Amino acid sequence: MPSHFFSLAGLLLFMNIDFPLVLMIATLVTGVIALIDKLFLAKKRQPEAEEPFLVEQSKSFFPVLAIVFVLRSFLFEPFQIPSASMEPGLIEGDFILVSKYDYGLRMPVWGNTLVPIGEPERGDVMVFFPPNDPRYFIKRVIGLPGDHIEFRNGTLTINGKPVETTPKGGEPVYRPIKYLAEEKLGEHDATVQWMVNPVASQNGQIMVMTGPEGEWDVPQGHYFMMGDNRGNSADSRVWGFVPEENVVGKAVAIWMHWKNMTDLPSFDRNTWIK
Repeated sequence: MPSHFFSLAGLLLFMNIDFPLVLMIATLVTGVIALIDKLFLAKKRQPEAEEPFLVEQSKSFFPVLAIVFVLRSFLFEPFQIPSASMEPGLIEGDFILVSKYDYGLRMPVWGNTLVPIGEPERGDVMVFFPPNDPRYFIKRVIGLPGDHIEFRNGTLTINGKPVETTPKGGEPVYRPIKYLAEEKLGEHDATVQWMVNPVASQNGQIMVMTGPEGEWDVPQGHYFMMGDNRGNSADSRVWGFVPEENVVGKAVAIWMHWKNMTDLPSFDRNTWIK
């Protein structure tokens, strides 16, 4: 299942509507109308005359739209996880907070960097747009520009050096047919998850389905992304590299879990994302 996820922005993108562009245009239009009224139209109205409906609405909505535009464009933006591709760390129904400034302040809509602050690091959980896809995705940064990546038989190798992997034992309660392991990725300890093949495991040997295999050279200005749920993630192993201009931000925290409208929201999973 793809690792795209929905917020209001995601819903609009699903409807083929570019939410950041819509928000920017709405903010600009209401701001311009309010400014024109203040500079020109208000001076010509009689003191007792009511404001035109469009002017009244623009003045009401512009401050709210401007605050939302600045917050989601340059500071933080919330998203909801709808799929299993980042288990066990992120599960379906998690609401996450994404930092929009960790990788530099970016021009809304176009995505080019305005103020460089930092760059994605290996092991980061990052939100981005895959190549040729308007949906938001979330995966872990595995390959940096210039890296050589190889993934075979569940072993991840970066620049000729196998990533240190330690079996954790046990099974996640939400996916009892999975196999857990800990990977050391730069400064991050990532818990990854593979699908257990129950038929092949009957002889006492744990056999796991680790997903697509191969080797790749990461071009300059691009990143190689993989889901933590290695056996059930459509990622760079399938659709290729993520260009730098497609980066949205760094996932930093889970702030709520709410799987569907029939359940009550929970805050038991609130934590910083590693």
